[in-house]
Amino acid sequence: MKFREFVLSSGRKIFGGRNAENNDELVRAAERNDLMLHTAEPGSPFVNIGEKPSKEDLKEAAIFCARYSQDWRDGKSDVVVNKFLRRDMKKGILMKTGSWKIGKSERMVVKRMDILGFGN
Repeated sequence: MKFREFVLSSGRKIFGGRNAENNDELVRAAERNDLMLHTAEPGSPFVNIGEKPSKEDLKEAAIFCARYSQDWRDGKSDVVVNKFLRRDMKKGILMKTGSWKIGKSERMVVKRMDILGFGN
């Protein structure tokens, strides 16, 4: 199964998982220093934005991540997205498909109006 792909305004291509199995594939394929995104609430794609994104690329990728989340689907309000490096992720042997333990991360709030304007 292919990843969800999106080309940012800058021309940078990012990738997001489509389901739990695809999220696992995406994370395993990521490079150690790739910046990853995932909503604070469960049920969103992991998004790989690559290394050293610009501030604008990061914002646009966070909107992409939030737009395809269950948090957005169910609440249609602001969505909290965590950003972290791939090297700060671990998969425990007993963890369910699509779940990863995240070490160091930072939170970003994606505003409702930005999500509504996504892709327009």
